Amino acid sequence: MTTLAGKTLFITGASRGIGLAIGLRAARDGANVVIAAKSDVPNPKLPGTIHSAAAAIEAAGGTALALRLDVRDADDIARAVAAAAARFGGIDILVNNASAIWLADTPGTPVKRFDLMHQVNTRGTFLMTQACLPWLERAANPHVLMLAPPLNMAPRWFATHTAYTIAKYGMSQCVLGMSAEFVARGIAVNALWPRTVIATAAVAMLGDTVQPEHCRKPEIVADAAHWLLTQPARNCTGRFAIDEDVLRESGLSDFEHYAVQPGAALLPDLFLD
Repeated sequence: MTTLAGKTLFITGASRGIGLAIGLRAARDGANVVIAAKSDVPNPKLPGTIHSAAAAIEAAGGTALALRLDVRDADDIARAVAAAAARFGGIDILVNNASAIWLADTPGTPVKRFDLMHQVNTRGTFLMTQACLPWLERAANPHVLMLAPPLNMAPRWFATHTAYTIAKYGMSQCVLGMSAEFVARGIAVNALWPRTVIATAAVAMLGDTVQPEHCRKPEIVADAAHWLLTQPARNCTGRFAIDEDVLRESGLSDFEHYAVQPGAALLPDLFLD
């Protein structure tokens, strides 16, 4: 299978950035895309809403459903999943993209930030997958994709932002466990992580520490996600994939067009040696 035509993707945190890029790539195939995120009204500090994202999905050739969703709320998740399945007749693919970030040391991490990261990253990923599971079991080629890093346990990836690393690795551990748990059901569960920093609103919120010209565009992750999500689920599960490696596997070797500023030095992403 090389297309997502007619497939229904439920993407969390899809009002902007990587989540939206994955949705747009699927839309070009003619997929149904559920845009599930908290941003239902414009925010002067952040680009896009679920409604502007849905309009972009429709313009790209897909069918969109915009749903306001707080992945910290189990009842909200249940309502959103039910609404998506009712609209499209099921769910083929879940992309757990929603994530909270706070890159600070232990004294600099307020309890509300600690709780937010764990509620969105680890708990939200677990609950979303749990809620979609009955629909995924009925799908012809079901996939769950986490935007999460390989489990690199080197102390340096914990030393400067212990709370964030624990919360983000919680998503990765969901991949580790669920891929083994669901293998007999034919449901693929994989992780995808960028080789370099990606220019998104989350990076912009970090201030001057990361300059966009040293980043790649979200489309590189979207193209890698598309390749993974079109693979036979029973033969492609339990992977901690890196966007570049996936694209090389798909036959691509030139990544320059993904650069925000072609020719500029690129910043490696977190958790990769």
